[in-house]
Amino acid sequence: MLRTDLRNIAIIAHVDHGKTTLVDEMLKQGGAFRENQAVQDRVMDNNAIERERGITILAKNTSVRYKDVKINIIDTPGHADFGGEVERVLKMVDGVLLLVDAFEGPMPQTRFVLQKALELGHKVIVVVNKVDRPDARPLEVVDEVLELLLDLDATEEQIESPVIFCSGRQGTASLAPDDAGSDLIPLFETILSHIDPPEYQEGPVKVLVSSIDYNDYVGRIAIGRIERGSLRQNQEVAVTDYHNPEVSYKAKIVSMYQFEGLQRVPAAEAQGGDIVSFSGISGINIGNTVCDPAAVEAVPFVKISEPTVEMIFSVNDSPFAGREGKFVTSRQIRERLMRELLRDVSLRVEETDSADAFRVLGRGEMHLSILVENMRREGYELQVGPPKVLYKTIDGVRSEPIEQLVVDIPEDALGAVMEKMGARKAEMTHMTPQGSRVRLEFLVPSRGLFGYRNEFLTDTRGEGIMNTIFHGYEPYKGDIARRSTGSLIAFETGEAVTYGLYNAQERGTLFISPGTQVYSGMVVGYSPKSQDLDVNVCKKKHVTNMRASGSDEALRLTPPTTLSLDASLEFLSDDELLEVTPQSLRIRKRVLDRAQRLREASKGKN
Repeated sequence: MLRTDLRNIAIIAHVDHGKTTLVDEMLKQGGAFRENQAVQDRVMDNNAIERERGITILAKNTSVRYKDVKINIIDTPGHADFGGEVERVLKMVDGVLLLVDAFEGPMPQTRFVLQKALELGHKVIVVVNKVDRPDARPLEVVDEVLELLLDLDATEEQIESPVIFCSGRQGTASLAPDDAGSDLIPLFETILSHIDPPEYQEGPVKVLVSSIDYNDYVGRIAIGRIERGSLRQNQEVAVTDYHNPEVSYKAKIVSMYQFEGLQRVPAAEAQGGDIVSFSGISGINIGNTVCDPAAVEAVPFVKISEPTVEMIFSVNDSPFAGREGKFVTSRQIRERLMRELLRDVSLRVEETDSADAFRVLGRGEMHLSILVENMRREGYELQVGPPKVLYKTIDGVRSEPIEQLVVDIPEDALGAVMEKMGARKAEMTHMTPQGSRVRLEFLVPSRGLFGYRNEFLTDTRGEGIMNTIFHGYEPYKGDIARRSTGSLIAFETGEAVTYGLYNAQERGTLFISPGTQVYSGMVVGYSPKSQDLDVNVCKKKHVTNMRASGSDEALRLTPPTTLSLDASLEFLSDDELLEVTPQSLRIRKRVLDRAQRLREASKGKN
């Protein structure tokens, strides 16, 4: 059976290629808003962190109507760390819009997601976005996409995919790069003519759960596509799982919704092919199949890629513990991590020997840092250790995760980047000149990239673009120095004063300003030398009645370097922890007592 009144599509693209902006325009021109309605930019990025960072983290469902057809659209994340989101939502759709920047062309994440879509046999519409850029090269980019499709063993039909040239910001699309267009009608028409209507079978109901939302009032909300039959509100159903057939229990659909624009609209019944959300099943998980109790049959579900990075989350035990956070106990942190597992299939949480610490495994440094940032904003106080890669033993050989790194840099930064990559055991695979810029591709150990992003921005004077995607496991590449700088460590507990900071800034770069509360063992800056140094930032000037000309002039302090959460995680060395509270980020030594640190260091040398 075919649903000719319906199309299900996902938009896939690399970070910052304009997916969410294009969806904004599709919603506006598809009549999702009133004519006089005030709509913010990137309306689909409704999460505060998404808006701040300008990236999509969670896949989101919406829909537009064109002519008599409802087009369900899924806006997917573009960052490789959130690939788990993309892999599973592709099961809900019949085709994809492959969005590519008219200057940058296909990037590593584009390749990764496109490969998943091609494996599922989805039809593809190539959308070359940002054709209004002054440096746009749309025809060359189309050739690069064609090469990519050939590279990924696409079928003949997929290689002959239609190409649309558009400007998401202007809300225009056309079939030729030199035709500006006036609206998105060419895009809508291509979706209707090229993407197949969803097929469904008649018979007892069957729904694959591809996404989970959570609401404090109704609990877990499952989102999925009806593969067979129809689903009704208050219907008795059975829940099963393809990978765990022993999981099988009965439940009831309490409330059901369909997506209309940005709204979830209550629905009494939905037909095969529809994407629906429903609540009432407390233990439901991603990958479960909801079906008729008389015909229990699980739908195969994509196996989510394994985590590659781990961090230890623990209870904050610093001298300032409990001052700023609302949730500080191990029970509260554990409950929050377990709740995250309900909606994030790429995450793993394991208990450790200590009741106060948890091992959290994810797809990358950013994946875990977003979780820490979310917890921090919700009022949690905790400590996290430095990110570490997960090693595997393959055929008796210790192997480590390797990333494919693509950098786009000015020509004059080439030497600095090549030197840094060499020290990180990277292997260059491609080098492509692009006018006054160069694009380099490397295969580099994941651990070699920890702490590199800030150095990269410094070396390229902020003009470089770097993107990574997981490549695979390869034999261990040898030791890589994590950090070449040492830490400046507070010598005593108290309040940092100008006089103490003035003397300390001669030793390195500071992270704090006068008036900051510090404790003994807290990292207050870094030194260009590799050794750690103890500094007394609380030291006050002794008052005397002697005065000399020039000696009492105002002390000039260099403005401190303020580290973001991501920069703090990159900075951490193996013997340091990051104290995270709703108001502060403090780097500290794992062992706060100076004498004990020196004893342990001397033991390590012996």
